[in-house]
Amino acid sequence: MAIPLLEAIDIAGKDITADALLTQRKFAAYLVEKRQAHYYFTVKGNQPGLLEDLPFYFRERGQPHGVEQTPPDHGRLETRKIWTTPELNDYLDFPHVGQAFLIERHGIEKKTGGYSLDIAYGLTRRSPAQADPRRVLQVNRGHWRIENSCHYVLDWNYDEDRCRIRTGHGPENITRLRRFAIGVIKSRGARSVAQKMRQLTRNVRLVFDYLRMTENSCACRSAN
Repeated sequence: MAIPLLEAIDIAGKDITADALLTQRKFAAYLVEKRQAHYYFTVKGNQPGLLEDLPFYFRERGQPHGVEQTPPDHGRLETRKIWTTPELNDYLDFPHVGQAFLIERHGIEKKTGGYSLDIAYGLTRRSPAQADPRRVLQVNRGHWRIENSCHYVLDWNYDEDRCRIRTGHGPENITRLRRFAIGVIKSRGARSVAQKMRQLTRNVRLVFDYLRMTENSCACRSAN
């Protein structure tokens, strides 16, 4: 599905980020050879050869090539460390590799003090001259900002990952409705989707006022 979607977009010279599901040789060749774009891919278990080679290389990685501390958003402190290498470019069984990278995400919950460590491996077509470690971190963080603003909100507010709707067009339709609801809330400038949902739950009058759906609510808006 990714290739037909990208056909309508000018992506020449652009950076395309993708989850591990799209870390595929055919897709990489398409981006580079047919569209002259650059990829940033995450490596997980669907590419077992890569997932064996990258941890083996980075097992004695020494000091990081870059460190970034992100703002304490949503009560969480996060430090990201990155290591990069072009030494595997000719060895890895994957087309057009410019460098491989490893990112450590160290997180601390401000309220509980809970600590978490997440390690991610990846590949990019960009060479070290085109993308230094800081740039690779920025692109990676930008990808997860999109991921969190969409999928995280769906799962957090609707517990979507445990949804039991499975048959027919039900899963697709219910997801569209949820996305639409989140989009409407965000379009009104709500800082927290979860907080606004709690406020509007089971109160039809507030929903109408929030969406300016009645004559009275329109009058209130004009008065303001």
